[in-house]
Amino acid sequence: MTTDYSPLEVFNENENLDEIHLGRHVLAEFFECDPNTLNNIDKVEKYMMEAALECGATIVQKCFHMFSPYGVSGVVIISESHLAIHTWPELGYAAVDLFTCGSKCDPKVAYEFLKDKFHSKNASFTELKRGIITRNSMKVVEKPFEVMEQIAN
Repeated sequence: MTTDYSPLEVFNENENLDEIHLGRHVLAEFFECDPNTLNNIDKVEKYMMEAALECGATIVQKCFHMFSPYGVSGVVIISESHLAIHTWPELGYAAVDLFTCGSKCDPKVAYEFLKDKFHSKNASFTELKRGIITRNSMKVVEKPFEVMEQIAN
């Protein structure tokens, strides 16, 4: 996993900043999706790969599996972390995990892309800060992740 900055550089460039985070973790839920899309391993894989590129990530590897009688699970490993999915086509539902590190990737771009491709009529996400570093410690602080944003639409 890579970041495109060092914490020391960030703190030196931003004197008023007291803490930074290494990663952004979007936990997304897509409801009322097209079941045919969610049950098509080729489409799910294609859209997850495209979502990684859309959000500015560098793809390293991928692995997808089709379940019987239905459902797809998969992961796209990116230099900046990962994008993972599990689908329940019989329920029109997909659970997606979008974790990126550094400042060049925006997991919410991947969220919007997938929402469109899955034809989700209703979706929500929670965005978490991961790996919080404080100016005073200059190390990862041992505290639970922090919720950055929650959106239900």
